[in-house]
Amino acid sequence: MPPRFILENQRLAPYTTLGIGGPARFWAEVSSEEQVLEALEFADARPAPVFILGGGSNILVSDAGFAGLVVRIALRGARFEEGVVTAAAGEDWDSLVARSVERNWAGVECLSGIPGTVGGTPIQNVGAYGQEASEVIDSVRALDRTTRRIVTLARGDCGFTYRRSIFNSSAPERYVVLSVRYVLRVGGEPRIEYPDVKRALAGRTSRPTLPEVRAAVRAIRASKSMLLQPGDPDAASAGSFFKNPVVTEAEFLEIEEVARRAGVIERDQGLPRFPAHPGSVKVPAAWLIERAGFSKGYARGRAAVSAHHTLALVNRGGATAEEVLTLAREIEETVSARFGVMLRPEPVFVGF
Repeated sequence: MPPRFILENQRLAPYTTLGIGGPARFWAEVSSEEQVLEALEFADARPAPVFILGGGSNILVSDAGFAGLVVRIALRGARFEEGVVTAAAGEDWDSLVARSVERNWAGVECLSGIPGTVGGTPIQNVGAYGQEASEVIDSVRALDRTTRRIVTLARGDCGFTYRRSIFNSSAPERYVVLSVRYVLRVGGEPRIEYPDVKRALAGRTSRPTLPEVRAAVRAIRASKSMLLQPGDPDAASAGSFFKNPVVTEAEFLEIEEVARRAGVIERDQGLPRFPAHPGSVKVPAAWLIERAGFSKGYARGRAAVSAHHTLALVNRGGATAEEVLTLAREIEETVSARFGVMLRPEPVFVGF
């Protein structure tokens, strides 16, 4: 007999921010590390593939669902000690940011309003408005599925780069994140780098506080429908659907020249850019998408580009995963044909 907490044919759409996806053949919502092990042992005995689910904010589930076991991580608990935050993987991320900012601990204020759970922060190396989770992650406690042992991975072991880690690249199915330890700056200054944040805080005579920066970031996200809010049709998304391309300086100059020849920018204009790791440049994907002809609100069936943020693909109501993929492919192919840049999706595809 399976453990009592394992269910069959559970609908997945309600557990995703896109509201899309068929059922899971098996489903387990786990609230203890012992249940995580039990669930994995159940899958091994089938055998059945396993998908680990957090907040469902960065995934696209296929219309057919998932033919294995979905393990939803519901581990709870957080400790705050002298700038060190240790939080279970199932804790709500934005609530954790709020509690850190209330203590005047800097390092995550620009990551306010990002939906999802603590467990997703090291996997995706979540980032926004000039901050990345990897800057403050000290270690990750995880279950190694190959040995069934709990291990602690230091920051240097996690392979963090832009939106990547070992958890979603070189070892995508090896670890189950159980908790994360963050080291923040007690009384530290807020990060104010991105133009949107600077504009939102312009005109002040004093240095903005951490709570003010958090409020500004949440307001910016809300204006772009990137904050989960009831009644906002554009909030039914997986966040940014495409990653900002990271290219070499030479590749950037080639893209810039292509844009000039196409009449997208004038001869004396430059292409927007942001710093990336040394020797690389980050090109804003939203700019490429808009200049490729996709305006805000552009739709294909019931899937559409957000009316407020070009990077988000939204479910206008009853959209299927196939409709979202069709729209995504159209955008990818058009941007590639126009600028020679292949956009890469950010969400995890489940059941495809």
